[in-house]
Amino acid sequence: MTASAVLEDVFRWRRDVRHFRPEPVAEATLDELLQVASMAPSVGLSEPWRFMRVDNPARRQTVRGLFARSQAEALAEREGEDAAAYARLKLAGLDDAPHHIAVFSVEDPKQGRGLGRRTMPETTVWSTVMAIHTFWLAAAARGIGVGWVSILEPDAVRQALESPASWRFIAYLCVGYPRERHDTPELERLGWERRQSVCREWIRR
Repeated sequence: MTASAVLEDVFRWRRDVRHFRPEPVAEATLDELLQVASMAPSVGLSEPWRFMRVDNPARRQTVRGLFARSQAEALAEREGEDAAAYARLKLAGLDDAPHHIAVFSVEDPKQGRGLGRRTMPETTVWSTVMAIHTFWLAAAARGIGVGWVSILEPDAVRQALESPASWRFIAYLCVGYPRERHDTPELERLGWERRQSVCREWIRR
């Protein structure tokens, strides 16, 4: 199998996992994932990402409560069959995942000395998202699942985790071994949405 075929296979099997087995991932493997994530490209070599392990049960429960509140608010904005379909979805693996990882981005890092950020300061956030994606692919290559919980109010999470004021909350990741492996998104399997069969055409000027 060629390197490109292996990479495409990782892309195909990388899923947003919401159903996890209870056994933890080895500490050495988690450290490997963090090291690989740190290889991601970043604007001006600023490396603005900060990965925070959330191991404390009380803090986890607080985040779970924040999710439940945001989830209820999102459901209240929907009506009819759309609301019923939304209510049937399992949108987070917070109860099952053995590992919780919050990811932040330093808003104005000294590292990188501002290179590439004068006209587009948001590139630090994009760099952090690149690190998350790198972490995710590295996990998938090792048979480890990742789920991105986005139904959270950022400031509330930042306060709950007592992160520095200069850190912007980007993602809350659930990490562990998936109960099942699928090559199609769960939301597609449940009929919520369908992936496009082909890429959009190039836009030419």
